[in-house]
Amino acid sequence: MGGGNDLTALTVAELAGLLARREASAVELTDACLSRIARHDAALHAFIAVYADAARAAAKAADLARGAGYALGPLHGIPFGLKDLVDLEGKVTTGGSKVWDKRVSPATGTLARRLLAHGMIVAGKTHTVEFAFGAWGTNQHMGAPRNPWGMREARTPGGSSSGSGVAVAGRLVPWAVGTDTGGSVRIPSALCGVTGLKTTVGQVPTDGILPLSTTLDTPGPLARSALDAALLFAAMRGADARAIDAVLDGPSPRGVKGLRLARIPEHEREVCEPAVLAAYDGSLAQLADMGAEIVDVALPFRVNDLGGLTGRLIAAEGYSFLKEIIDDAAAPVDELVRARFAVARAMTVTDYLRLLRERAAMSAAADAALAGVDALLTPTTPMTAHPLATAEQGTIAASHFTRIVNFLGRCALAVPNGFSPAGLPTSLHIVCAANDEAMALRVGRAYQTVTDWHRRAPALDAAE
Repeated sequence: MGGGNDLTALTVAELAGLLARREASAVELTDACLSRIARHDAALHAFIAVYADAARAAAKAADLARGAGYALGPLHGIPFGLKDLVDLEGKVTTGGSKVWDKRVSPATGTLARRLLAHGMIVAGKTHTVEFAFGAWGTNQHMGAPRNPWGMREARTPGGSSSGSGVAVAGRLVPWAVGTDTGGSVRIPSALCGVTGLKTTVGQVPTDGILPLSTTLDTPGPLARSALDAALLFAAMRGADARAIDAVLDGPSPRGVKGLRLARIPEHEREVCEPAVLAAYDGSLAQLADMGAEIVDVALPFRVNDLGGLTGRLIAAEGYSFLKEIIDDAAAPVDELVRARFAVARAMTVTDYLRLLRERAAMSAAADAALAGVDALLTPTTPMTAHPLATAEQGTIAASHFTRIVNFLGRCALAVPNGFSPAGLPTSLHIVCAANDEAMALRVGRAYQTVTDWHRRAPALDAAE
């Protein structure tokens, strides 16, 4: 059998093959992940809790079951990180808040139960921005995870699924679960150089996940590749082992030849850093070389305007859940997070219902404008990872391009597409119609067959 830290460099698709051929064991893989967590997480701060003993016991059980011919499927014995927003019965789920640091989950949510039913192993809970309301990944009381691409100067990991992004990028686990209300899967994926899928509302159940915005909340995978994201998405949706095998062993999705992919209008480029634009233009050229038609569309909105409306909707719905905590000045709440709810205090029921009508009208207008294209391509974030010390001081939001997807009810995939001169990841954002995750994953998988940005890993050992 194989083993050692080399296992932490592999994708889930590769690991599944090794486990199936008995060339590696679940114990070896789990030990490799736990060893890497023990070595690097004090600096990275990706995990709020590590379940080392339980993970090793589950790995032993997985190997015994596989050896006896009772494997639960191709994912049996593969570790993952779980955002500390998802309930596991008997485990503390804090939602990133000191207020809930002793909140024991009463039951395991459907999403987590589905992954455990495949024999996947929870390595631990990953950090989140408090109440999952923030795009940079900072957390005043619980501490901010550190972007593994910025170890010489602490840099933002992106949020709110900050720990999940750092855990996957740092090769602490091969993949992780996040949630996305305004970009919270895609932003850490972008800034940490991994692949993240924002799913359509309703594709994955949210019971057993602490809510922020019931209108917008969506769970999704953060992974090393679009194929791995497709595997985890299938499991999250409730696919059985046979369906997972079909994703893993089936033919690659068709490429992009003949697809019509829209680029952002010229005026929407102005907010982007030069390195982000250079990588974005390079991706467009690459996809055109692969046979896609890159087209212009007239969007019925300004991206920034929809971002503001999204923020109001998140604040209003989140405040309905958290009012007593947010309004309690003595509660240990991150002051930046508390301030994000301020707009909700002045909103009336009429304001909220008007916002919902505006959302429905804008979604219909966007559907009409994009009816002739297979995907809208944008940068995932306008910038690369900023220093943690100044992350919240900029005028451009990290969620600039991501919030519109939630507001319009669409799905999207973030894939690595380059690096800045400072060595920080950039990301391509593939936005598709509601419930068309298959198209987003098709474009992402095709792009990753001809590029290797998703294969790059931060040199954590060299940074020590």
